[in-house]
Amino acid sequence: MSPSPATATAGQRENGGKNRFAHLPLSTSGAQETTLTGNALLRTPYFNKGSAFTKAERDTFELHGLLPANVQTLEEQVKRAYAQYSSRSDDLAKNTFMTSMKEQNDVLYYRLILDHLKEMFSIIYTPTEGDAIANYSRLFRRPEGCYLNIEDADRVEHDIGQFGGPDNVDVIVVSDGEQILGIGDQGVGAILISVAKLVIYTLCAGIHPSRTLPVVLDCGTDNEGLLNDELYLGLRQKRARGEKYDNFVDTFIQACRKRYPRAYIHFEDFGLNNARRILDRYTPDIACFNDDVQGTGAVTLAAIMTAFQVSGVKWADARFVMFGSGTAGTGIADQIKDAIVQETGKSAEEAGAQIWCVDKPGLLLKSKKDQLTPAQIAYAREDGEWKSKPHDDLLSVVKEVKPHVLIGTSTVAGSFTEEIVREMAKHVERPVIFPLSNPTRLHEAKPQDLFDWTDGKVLVATGSPFPPVKYGGSEFEISECNNSTTFPGIGLGAVLSRTKLLPPSLIVAAVRALAAAAPILNGKGSGLLPDVTDVREISVKIASNVIQQAIKEKLAQEKGIPEEEDELEEWIREQMWNAEYRPLKLIRENEASRFAKGEAGPGSHGRGGKDA
Repeated sequence: MSPSPATATAGQRENGGKNRFAHLPLSTSGAQETTLTGNALLRTPYFNKGSAFTKAERDTFELHGLLPANVQTLEEQVKRAYAQYSSRSDDLAKNTFMTSMKEQNDVLYYRLILDHLKEMFSIIYTPTEGDAIANYSRLFRRPEGCYLNIEDADRVEHDIGQFGGPDNVDVIVVSDGEQILGIGDQGVGAILISVAKLVIYTLCAGIHPSRTLPVVLDCGTDNEGLLNDELYLGLRQKRARGEKYDNFVDTFIQACRKRYPRAYIHFEDFGLNNARRILDRYTPDIACFNDDVQGTGAVTLAAIMTAFQVSGVKWADARFVMFGSGTAGTGIADQIKDAIVQETGKSAEEAGAQIWCVDKPGLLLKSKKDQLTPAQIAYAREDGEWKSKPHDDLLSVVKEVKPHVLIGTSTVAGSFTEEIVREMAKHVERPVIFPLSNPTRLHEAKPQDLFDWTDGKVLVATGSPFPPVKYGGSEFEISECNNSTTFPGIGLGAVLSRTKLLPPSLIVAAVRALAAAAPILNGKGSGLLPDVTDVREISVKIASNVIQQAIKEKLAQEKGIPEEEDELEEWIREQMWNAEYRPLKLIRENEASRFAKGEAGPGSHGRGGKDA
C-alpha cells in the first residue's frame, strides 16, 4: 500500500540525497518534535511506539521502567496484534479490539489494517461498524472526537476549539446520525461513523490521523429503542427539526470556518430531507462534500465512464434509467448529469433529459411533485411525454426508453427480472447494469443471472462484493462500486490544494482518474473499477486531477504547487501519512506547537480551547 522505494526516493536522488519537499508542513520525512516524556508520551497515540521505542529513545524520553526491556520492530508488534485480533470470538469483538488499539497507537493500528486490508475492511467499516454504532452506548469505554448537542448550541465555538489551533485540522467529518449505514437513526452513536470515515481517509489517502476531527451533531433521536434505553448516552428527546436544527448546523459550520479555516468538511449520513439541502446550502461557500450524495455517484460514474470506453457509447447519446431515487439514486443522477455537461457542452437541463428516474410512485412526473423530494423534482418528466404510455413499473419504462445504462439503488431484491434485462439487451449492444443496493440480499440482480440473460454482453458493477462470474468458458471479475476508492483521494486533493470550493468539475476530474485505473482498460483484468487494495496509488492520481482542476479554476489557495505531473505526484506522496515509526525529537515547551505538546487532533490531551 505504500509508495514503492523507487517512487518515494525519486526526489531524493535528484536533490543530492535530500527530499526536496521535506520542508512542507505536512511532510512525512524526518523527525517529529515533541515535548512529551514518560507516561504522557505513551498515552499520546500519534507519538506512541509501545515496545518499539529504541534504547536511545527510552533514554531521551524517560521510558525506562515503563516498558518491558526487549525492543521490538513494528513487524513483530503487528504479528502479536494480529494474533490477538484473530482470537476474538466474533466480528463485533474484533471491531472493539481495533477501537482499543486505535486509542493507544496510531501507527500500529493502521499498519495492522494495511497488512490485512481485505480481511479487516468489513470489520473496521461496513457492515460491522454498523453493529458497533447500534450498540454504541453499551460498548462505550472512552469518548472519541467532538460531541456537540443542540441544547448547548452557544458552546459550539468553544467546544470545537479543543482539538488544536487553526492550522491543526485538515478534515472534519460530521454526522447528525439520522440515517446511518442503512440502519437508520442512531443518535449520538453517529460519532463512530465519523471516526470510521476518517480511518478510511487515512488508510486510503494518507490523511494524517492526528489532523482529523470526527464530530457528531446530537439533535436528539426518533429511535424509540434508544430513547427507552437507560444506558443511552445522547440527548434523550425527539429529534429537533426546522429553524432550530438549521441554526444549529449553521452555528457549527461558522465555528469551523472561524476556528479551522483551512479544513475540508465531509457531511455523512444525514437524513433524506437534510443531506442534499445542507450540501446545496454550503457548497457555494466552503469546500465540502457529502459521500452519500456525491461519493456513490462519483464511483458509479467512474464505472460508467469505463463501460462507455468498452462499449463505444457516446455521452451525448446515452440514455440512463435510475431505479430507486433516494439520496444515493439522485446523487448518482447528479454526477451523471454533471459528466454529460462536462463531456458534451450541453446545458444541465439538456443533460438531465437523458436520465429517467423511477421510484415507488413509478416514473417521476411533474404532476407528482407533492410526493417528491427536492432532489427528485429536478428529474421529474413532463406528464405530456407519457400521457398514453404505461409508466407505473420499471419494465414499461425500460421498453419505452431503451436505456444504455440501468442502475439500481432501490433495495428491492430481484427487481431487475429476466424479462426486464432481456428487454434492455434487445436494444443495446452492451447493456450496462449496476445493481447497487446493499447488503447483498437486497441486490436488484445477481451478476451471474445478468450474464446469462444477456448472453455475456452485460457490463456489471455492484454495490457489494461478489465472486467472479463464469460464462462461456471464461471468468469475469465483478467490480464493487466502493466509495472508498473515491472520496479519500478527493479529500486529499482538496486538503493539499486548500481549494476554496469543491464544485462538480473537480469531482468529475477525480472520476476521470479513477476510471483510467480500471483493470479492463489496462489489460490487467475484466473489472470496470480498480480494487480497494490499490487505492493509495489511485488516491495520488485522483488528488493530482483535483489539484490541477482547482488550479485551472483559480480555486487553489496553497502556494508553490508543482506544475509538472510527475513532480506534482511526488509532492502529493511526500505529504501522505504512512504507517511507519518516525524518529522523535525532544524540544522545549516554549518552542512547541500544540501538536508537539500532544494537544491536537482527536487523540489529544489538550487543555481546553485556548490557543497555544
